[in-house]
Amino acid sequence: MRIGVIGAGAVGGAIAALLARAGHEVEVTARGAHLDAIRERGIHLTGGWGEYTASVLANETLTRGPELAILATKAQDAVAAIRENVALLRGVPLVVVQNGLDSLTNAHAATPRSDIVGALATYATSYLSPGEIAITTPGPTYLGVEGENDLPARYAARILNEVMPTTVIPNFRGAQWTKLVINQVNALPAITGLSVQEVVANRRLRRVMTSSMRECVRIGFASRVHYEKLQGLGPRLLRLFSILPLWAGQALPALMSARIGRTPNPGSTLQSIRRGQASEIDYLNGSVVRAAEARGRRAPVNAALVALVHEVEASGEFFTVDAVAERVAGR
Repeated sequence: MRIGVIGAGAVGGAIAALLARAGHEVEVTARGAHLDAIRERGIHLTGGWGEYTASVLANETLTRGPELAILATKAQDAVAAIRENVALLRGVPLVVVQNGLDSLTNAHAATPRSDIVGALATYATSYLSPGEIAITTPGPTYLGVEGENDLPARYAARILNEVMPTTVIPNFRGAQWTKLVINQVNALPAITGLSVQEVVANRRLRRVMTSSMRECVRIGFASRVHYEKLQGLGPRLLRLFSILPLWAGQALPALMSARIGRTPNPGSTLQSIRRGQASEIDYLNGSVVRAAEARGRRAPVNAALVALVHEVEASGEFFTVDAVAERVAGR
């Protein structure tokens, strides 16, 4: 099958390599040194799903009509990437693999003649260098749609399930919110330059992370979200977490860190900063802030983390643990 992968970074590159290994005709989009490396040497995938070098067609935009398209750019780049390729996307199922809450709405607006399928990747993957992608923690992919017609999602799941565990879930909005809780691990590594595991191991940073997660969960419940169960996190556990005292709630990020394993995981936001690219923090912690405002509430911890990430983006300098604790204290 002809498959187009728009955005061959950590997630898109991994998907493209796995699909190529399964025998599909894959074209990817990339830029700069990453594009040059893929054209010269292919995508070299290592880690949890084995080692493979995938020879794929690579260009800045798609050059041939796919039978299935996958969008795996950062959230802030999604609409522009769709518009650059829209002539080849009309009438084609488009799987949007993104964090945050707005992926389906934005994609529908950018290509209304495509069947849009939302996707959440719960595996951890790192862009090591141009052409080099590593799976640090394997995990399933969840697909869903807005509305009743899940045929496009089931069609995409049948193909993706050949290369990675993939499940269609009806409560995709709830799954997005659960993933938003999980993605709370991203901000502090981006602010400090530490791995997720190092952040969680630090008592003061773990307290901040727990506060941001609890704030996110509470805003979700206030927004009448029915959380979907992902990676062991479901509505009952999250309800309990939302009312536990902060010292007890710190067990949750500790469990999440243990699941990640020992291989240092920088998180996607820190990976963007290290490459000198804008992060998607406004679609992660920023989504919590906007959801709170929509309910007439505040999300001060998440707002502080968004501001700190933007300061790191602007200055290129990471914050010390003391500085982070001081900025978030009392919120």
